[in-house]
Amino acid sequence: MKAEIVIAGFGGQGVISMGKILAYSGLMEDKEVTWLPSYGPEQRGGTANVTVILSDERISSPVLNSYDIVVVLNQQSLDKFESKVKPGGVLIYDSYGIHKPPTRTDINVHRIEATEASIELKNSKTFNMIVLGAMLKVNPIVTIESVLKGLKKTLPERHWHLIPMNEEALKKGMSLIKE
Repeated sequence: MKAEIVIAGFGGQGVISMGKILAYSGLMEDKEVTWLPSYGPEQRGGTANVTVILSDERISSPVLNSYDIVVVLNQQSLDKFESKVKPGGVLIYDSYGIHKPPTRTDINVHRIEATEASIELKNSKTFNMIVLGAMLKVNPIVTIESVLKGLKKTLPERHWHLIPMNEEALKKGMSLIKE
């Protein structure tokens, strides 16, 4: 098993955190992992993306030109990464702010309403966990249990009380994917 993933959006959407949690989740399952964040000097509003590779075997390089799974959270990221999904791969996108949807027919495209779901949960900070849940429904490369352990590794102890809310958000994200 090997999954080459990029998650891209604006700073402040939890893109880097999502990648970090995914990477820790892979470590919890004894997978080989690379985590390569990329973002500008501005923390909110600038573009951000993170490449995560999870594998049962050694990973030769963290730098990729194409991906098995692409998760995009804004139009700019969709424009940049749609062409980089491998044929037969997966593209997941949050519809909020997307005015030109994906056009490729050789990939599996999943449109999700993560922004609306975070409003429904009455917490915009759950957005990235909703998106991660959707991604894990499409391709269960790690378990929810490992994600929760990964959250415990990335969150300061004073925020551990938020883990049940994040678990709810993961499950909400999974429910957004229709078979």
